[in-house]
Amino acid sequence: MDLLKWIQNWYYENCDGDWEHTYGVKIDTVDNPGWYVEINLIDTCLEDEHFEPIEIERDEEDWYYCIVRDGTFHGSGGAKNLEEILNYFRQWALSTEKD
Repeated sequence: MDLLKWIQNWYYENCDGDWEHTYGVKIDTVDNPGWYVEINLIDTCLEDEHFEPIEIERDEEDWYYCIVRDGTFHGSGGAKNLEEILNYFRQWALSTEKD
């Protein structure tokens, strides 16, 4: 499934009438230039899952890192690394699915 559709579905599946009023997904730009992604995990199936942080720095413009802190996924990266940030989140989320 296409990455953007997957993120949309993940968000929709967590909307339960309450969660979306307090939590959600934020994608923003930063001035270095780059991206910042914040995805709240509280009250989702990912809330208590182990997350392996990643930090990739290829050069000043090609970099990203992702961590989970205080129940929230945080990802930052260069101007061309938004897809990698979201894809890392997706890979982690899919790896936690129970059969």
